[in-house]
Amino acid sequence: MTDQTSEDPRYRYPQPDFAEQPQPIPGREREMTPQPDHGEESYVGNNRLKGKVALVTGGDSGIGRAIALAYAREGADVAFTYLDEDVDARTTEQLILNAGQRALPMKLDQSSRKACDEVVDVCLSQFGRLDILVNNAAFQKSYEQLEDIPDEELTYTFSTNIEAFFYFCRAALRHIPPGGSIINTTSIQAFAPSIHLAPYAATKAAIANFTLSLAAEGIKRGVRVNGVAPGPVWTPLIPATIPEDKVPQFGANTLLGRPAQPAELAPTYVFLASPEASYVVGEIYGVTGGRMHI
Repeated sequence: MTDQTSEDPRYRYPQPDFAEQPQPIPGREREMTPQPDHGEESYVGNNRLKGKVALVTGGDSGIGRAIALAYAREGADVAFTYLDEDVDARTTEQLILNAGQRALPMKLDQSSRKACDEVVDVCLSQFGRLDILVNNAAFQKSYEQLEDIPDEELTYTFSTNIEAFFYFCRAALRHIPPGGSIINTTSIQAFAPSIHLAPYAATKAAIANFTLSLAAEGIKRGVRVNGVAPGPVWTPLIPATIPEDKVPQFGANTLLGRPAQPAELAPTYVFLASPEASYVVGEIYGVTGGRMHI
């Protein structure tokens, strides 16, 4: 039995076994069992981002929703993007509004350069500034073997997962003032790739590399660029994209014996965007439940 109030990190959140729960890509929060925790009842803000404007890609669910919620409770107005999950996006929007901040949901396919550029333009026109960019949205799919990967899905994965990061950063960097921040979501897959996630893992390795090169350019403008490398996290991508028989034991191979909840990632993104991280640049923070050390 999981004790949600326990201070022991092994038992703070649900552990495997989980139910098999197949979903179509990209997955829906409301259809997951157990429901992911984004910090709705637990995250307490301290005005660390007061007066800032953040743009979070993939903010409708999972890590993106947890980031959007935390940023709002820290005093930031939040624009966020999503692919087509309208119901999930409305939930994120309401969480931001309930925190007393302005919300701007934007529906797009970020494999399109034009769409990425327009998102930055709309954010600036609606909020008047942009201080924080979080590149978080990604496409993931499992394949039994290399020959099973269709050309169009290979192209879409790279367009969505790394080319879009270039598009968003290129459009946003000239507007982010000194003291601002760009945070890229890479993955443990960049350093310990899974055989069934080759396209996704390759893009995550590219993101890690891009983060380091962009950090050297960004800091010349006073903008810090860093990355976060999550391990297994309980998000809609899991039941929607990994083999059905792998879901019950998802995250069991960490030192904690369970996957992270999105709420456990958000504080790292808050720290990296905050003035407390003024000497943190060109770093990639692993939040993997110990996986990077096994």
